[in-house]
Parts: sequence; C-alpha cells; structure tokens
Amino acid sequence: MQIRQAIAITGMLMGVLLGAATTGRADDAAEVAAIKTLMAGMFDQPQSRLDVGPVVVVGDHAIAGWSQGDMGGRALLRRKEQVWQLILCSGDPLKSAEALAKMSVPAAIASRLAAQLAEAEAKVSPERLAMFARFDGIVMMDSSGHHPPMEHGAGQHPPAQHQGH
Repeated sequence: MQIRQAIAITGMLMGVLLGAATTGRADDAAEVAAIKTLMAGMFDQPQSRLDVGPVVVVGDHAIAGWSQGDMGGRALLRRKEQVWQLILCSGDPLKSAEALAKMSVPAAIASRLAAQLAEAEAKVSPERLAMFARFDGIVMMDSSGHHPPMEHGAGQHPPAQHQGH
C-alpha cells in the first residue's frame, strides 16, 4: 500500500511541476506578447512596420530589440502595477549588466537580463544585430512612453521618427 501511495504522490507532484513549468512558459509568452503589442501600438505605421524581438523578461524588467525601416535599437521596459512601460531606448549599452544597473535595474536582475539577452541574440542574424547597434546614445521616455522634446541620442530617434507624438 505504501508503494502505491508513493507512486500516486509522485505522480501528483510531477503533474504540479509540469503544470508550473507550462504556466511559466505561458506567462513568459504572454509578457512578450504584451510588450510587442505595447510597442507596436506606440510606433507601428502602415508605411513603416515596427519589428520587435527578441524580447527577454526578468521579473518586472524587459529588454526588447526593435527595428523599423533602416533604424533599430533596444528598449528597456519596466512593469508597474501590471502594466509594461517603455523607460528608454538605446543600442548596445542595454547589453551590459553594468549599464543596466546604472539605469536603476537591480543588479541581480540586470545580470540575468544581460545573460538572457546574449542567449536570445545569439540566434539573431548579424544584419539585425547591426541594426540594434545603430542606435547611438540613450533616450529616456516620459510616463506616456514618448521621449521628451529635444532629447535625442546623437540625433537618433526611437521608433517611428516622432509620428506627431
């Protein structure tokens, strides 16, 4: 009888663990979809589509690569009260845990983001990675997700080149 109970308990535990693993992946996919939807809603244009990805999420922070036309970069996002907000746009600085920590990302999260981004970007074409690197400087975004007037990194713009925002 004890063997049957042990098998039953093991089966239940495996079911719970598999369910948790599946839920984690589904949650990650939902977070990535929410970030892509947010960015597309802000910057996508019929004549110049925004391509977002890869996206990595650690806790309440995320980094998303993006390209639009001949421009590209990376965006740092933060979740506040269950809503993702675009914090800033940049290029290669967002690949560094040290730079992320200077941007108010907790050190442990910054390290995990940088590691996950490196892993995700290892699967990205060199041409697309070069687009991400084109964004020079750091452009802070306001609470509505748009950059304040006159704030540009070396003449660079975040996606959509203003679009009247």
